[in-house]
Amino acid sequence: MFLALREFKHAKLRYLLVALIMILIAWLVLFVSGLAKGLSSDNASSIQNMNTDYLVLQKQADNRLNRSVISNDTLKDVRTFVSDKKSTPLGVQMTTLTKDGSAKKVDVTFFAINTNGMLAPDVAEGKMINNTTTNEVVADSSLKDNGFHLGDIVKDQASGKIFKIIGFTKEQSFSHAPVIHMNFKEWDAIHKANARGGEFFNAVALKANQDKADQIDNSVSGVDVITKSDALKGIPGYKEEQGSLIMMIAFLFVIAAVVLAVFFYVITIQKMNQFGVLKAIGAKTGYLAKNIVSQVLLLTIASLIISIALTYGVAFILPSSMPFDLSPQLVLGCSGLFLVVSVIGSLLSLYRVAKIDAIEAIGRAV
Repeated sequence: MFLALREFKHAKLRYLLVALIMILIAWLVLFVSGLAKGLSSDNASSIQNMNTDYLVLQKQADNRLNRSVISNDTLKDVRTFVSDKKSTPLGVQMTTLTKDGSAKKVDVTFFAINTNGMLAPDVAEGKMINNTTTNEVVADSSLKDNGFHLGDIVKDQASGKIFKIIGFTKEQSFSHAPVIHMNFKEWDAIHKANARGGEFFNAVALKANQDKADQIDNSVSGVDVITKSDALKGIPGYKEEQGSLIMMIAFLFVIAAVVLAVFFYVITIQKMNQFGVLKAIGAKTGYLAKNIVSQVLLLTIASLIISIALTYGVAFILPSSMPFDLSPQLVLGCSGLFLVVSVIGSLLSLYRVAKIDAIEAIGRAV
């Protein structure tokens, strides 16, 4: 550590430039990670926060909630394996709303639920609907960004039904659209208005272990029992969107490793004579290796602290409409991985130091 700090003091500009590159790369990694997490939540927070272990969908639905149709008879079959309290139907429909007195249209997703069941969301503002409520719904708070407020009257464009917003929830979105929760009384009314008729749902949510899920999957005809993770992948665009962002993050880590490897290798080559002299007077290879690793870790930690502060500063001024979520767990995960990548990037320099021949290096120095 002594030698590492002395080198920092002696070559300030060189190491400041290295630190600047590391800050920019770490900042970009953290920002893209926060954007990926934010887009994930904006696309699927209603499923991510859903109080369920498994979802029962129609077999031909390809794990997509909006393609699945589950009948009341199928629900009864499922409930022969799990109790009513641990199984509840879910209706999902994407639609468009207009606010009373305004021509502006907003895409939303209706979620029909048993308001006394395990899928009922927490209400952050206003009050919750019940199973007998008529013409009342609770909406995700992101609708406020479009000018919606408590007590507003909204109209479903598809069915022509009129609803009143009596409460707001948080983190309830599906396919980048705010979720509107309603009871099954209003769900049936919508589909009668659509001339679809008949009692049906899109899924059955389960609180059950793997054995129960397998029993239902094998015993109830025409259904697939999937995990929430599978349901997330079935949301249109979710898998592709997250895959692209994760690949970007992975490439950034690879770039960070390569950049660090090149910088420290060049610096190591420039100091070959000095390392040779140190070896000649008794410095061990392990001591010199610790010097390089100490430099890498100190630069990385300092760069991470600055980049984390920059990321949270930028996140503070971002508009609420931009999905961005940088949790402490995500920051710790990215920081730990960045430290590992930094050490990996220094391995080439460590190998070069280990191969230094003291006599040859001294000869070049002379």
